[in-house]
Amino acid sequence: MLPRILDFLRDLQKNNDRTWFQANKERYETMRKGYLDIVQQLIERIVVFDPGIAGLEAKDCMFRIYRDIRFSPNKQPYKNHFGAYMAPGGRNSLKSGYYFHVEPGNNVLSGGLWMPEPKLLKKVRKDIYDQMDEFVAILEEPSFKASYPELEGETLKRNPAGYPSEFPHDDIIRHKDFCVSTVKPDSFFSQKNWMDETVATFEKLLPFNRFLNYTVDEYLEIG
Repeated sequence: MLPRILDFLRDLQKNNDRTWFQANKERYETMRKGYLDIVQQLIERIVVFDPGIAGLEAKDCMFRIYRDIRFSPNKQPYKNHFGAYMAPGGRNSLKSGYYFHVEPGNNVLSGGLWMPEPKLLKKVRKDIYDQMDEFVAILEEPSFKASYPELEGETLKRNPAGYPSEFPHDDIIRHKDFCVSTVKPDSFFSQKNWMDETVATFEKLLPFNRFLNYTVDEYLEIG
């Protein structure tokens, strides 16, 4: 199914306008349903090692294909990808989870906290600083690092207020996002075992997500 979804998205990239989309609406709905079925299978497989997402439904995880173009210079009305965020509460969750992104030439498996709200970001930074050795050990664990080689997202140019000007791993504290990812070629989804490999790659995120979600859970209890 995923090779067909990628074919649809390639066509959408070439014809990203409402006229084409409306003419291909039935095809889109078929691809969307196929993607939702895949995401539901992923959820059921992830629950085996992360019971925290038990009961999650794919429809609550998938992002809309329609772009908000009101304040964007890019006026294309549709996204060129399908994406789903699997975390307690679904796509709008504050918690660290599992993101499954299908886009021709840019298929992404990722996890972590993307653009956390300011108060949460401040608390995450503090907890990482206080437990830096544990956090770095997670990032540097060989199996994890093989799939997720570096911490990604926006960073500050200097250490945030309240932290020493220099200390080991201050590059981590400068992050405004705490997420990691791995990119797969389109051919990955033509392999018979692609889902097994995807689930295994997501499972490597478990210590990373648990570390971050300990802070998120405290934040939500206080908030």
